[in-house]
Amino acid sequence: MATEREERIARNEALFRVINERVREVRPQKGDEKTGFLCECGDDTCTDTLYVPMRKYERIRSDPTYFIVKPGHEIVSVEEPVERNEGYLVVRKKAEEAAIAMDADPRS
Repeated sequence: MATEREERIARNEALFRVINERVREVRPQKGDEKTGFLCECGDDTCTDTLYVPMRKYERIRSDPTYFIVKPGHEIVSVEEPVERNEGYLVVRKKAEEAAIAMDADPRS
């Protein structure tokens, strides 16, 4: 069972992802063009921008349990890094937090 803290972290991350979906809608780009997205870490005060090629962002977002975070912003109690890129990590939520992420996925 996820702790209250872990649930809050997962909800913060889901909120940042909703904001990034709006960025994608407002600034549609394709392919290898980089777009600035907010770090989707669990720190509700983080405002770091990550520059991710749209093609990669779309691939990452195809799995609702994957998030983009700045290196060092991963929280190992709720997620694990699955991919390292220049300037950002892709993390996958652990089981209980994954359920929160899937429920909050704006693409579902």
